[in-house]
Formats: sequence, structure tokens, C-alpha cells
Amino acid sequence: MARTATLARSVTLFRAFLREQTDPDLFYGVLARDSVEQLAEQVPLRGSTVLDVGGGPGYFADAFRGAGATYVGLEPDAGEMVARGTPEPATVRGSGEALPVRTDAVDVCYSSNVLEHVHRPWTMTAEMLRVTRPGGTVFLSFTPWWSPWGGHETAPWHYLGGSRARRRYRRRTGHEPKNRFGESLFPVSVGAALRWARRCPDADVVAAFPRYHPWWARWVVWVPVLREVISWNLVVVLRKK
Repeated sequence: MARTATLARSVTLFRAFLREQTDPDLFYGVLARDSVEQLAEQVPLRGSTVLDVGGGPGYFADAFRGAGATYVGLEPDAGEMVARGTPEPATVRGSGEALPVRTDAVDVCYSSNVLEHVHRPWTMTAEMLRVTRPGGTVFLSFTPWWSPWGGHETAPWHYLGGSRARRRYRRRTGHEPKNRFGESLFPVSVGAALRWARRCPDADVVAAFPRYHPWWARWVVWVPVLREVISWNLVVVLRKK
């Protein structure tokens, strides 16, 4: 990624991230604009068809449409689809592990902060590649399990085990967390994602970097162990052969 990934950008993203739970519109609005800028450095978006896998209520729709792309959202949870009221136009309900989209159909297949919520993450990534046309781009980002926010609202207690962190949250609040370990939250590592990407026979790795970091700190993604803890969020960009 170009050197537009400055320290000031990182500070803005982290500040917005801290308000994800209390003000999701703010956080996802900032993230959507930044995501479009990131993708635009990899592929022209004007005139492209973008499939947003796990797009929820359509937080990214306006940003992609503003860049000239045709936006199609996919969300498995009916409740998430109406989290902001009326469902976003051109959003369909379906599973990321069995995308209801024909092979080679879209120019860009995009997924943000979804992989760690999928029981079979590499089935979903294979599906994302399947529906992307040859020469098209897959943009995948997720929160690594061993990062500070790996346990989501149960963090940092996930470092003592996901089930233990879930039980602690339940005792403390009297209810289950939104992201339930073993049901809607699963441990996915940076190393596993990079191994999957490198072994894809039908795609080339274009880029891999910690999403929120400035350009000069992106070397951490290549350091085993360290990358799992301080990446916060990993991006992998693939181009289909």
C-alpha cells in the first residue's frame, strides 16, 4: 500500500475503533471510507461489481457506490440486515460458506471483520475466490484471535481461553456476549491466513498487511508470534488467476 497509510490515519482509525460498540455508525463510516481508499490502490472501482460478504446493514454501501462501484451486500443474519432500519437495497441473505452467487460473477469480493465469526473460515475464503472473475480481486480482513481485541467484548480475558472469557462475561453482565466463543466467534490466526493465501492454486497474493498500522510498521506481519499479538486486524489481498 502507498505511503498514504500515515500515522495520523492510524490514530483516526484506532480512535474510531474504540467507539465501535457505542457508536457503530461512526466507526464503520470511517472504516468504509478507508477501505475504499485501500481497495482503490489495488483495483479500479469505477464500473466494478463489488460483493460485500457479511456486509451487515450496509455500512460500506455508500462508500463503494460513491467510488462508482455497483454494490451487492450479503448477510446471513436477518437481524443484522435491519440493524439500521430498512434493509440496504441490493442486499441478499445468504451464508458466506455457500455464497448464492454464480462462479466468476464479480470483479471484487470484499469481506471486513467477518472471518473470525465463521465456523469454517477457509470454506468462506474459497467461496470468495470462486465467485470472483479471473483477474478480479479478493479483499479479506479479520481480527486475529491473539490480538488485543481477539476476544471482542470478552477481551482481554480471551488470553486465558475463549470459553473461560465467555463464562466470565456472563457472570459479570448477566447475559451472553454478542460474540459467543465456539458459536459466533472462532480463533483465526495471522499465520493460518497467510498459509492459506500462499497455497491458493488459483490466486496470487498481492498484499498482506496489518490494517490499522502506518506503512512503516507493516513489517510486523512477517514476524511469527509478534504478528499475532500486535496486528489488531489483518488484510490479505488476492488476485484471481
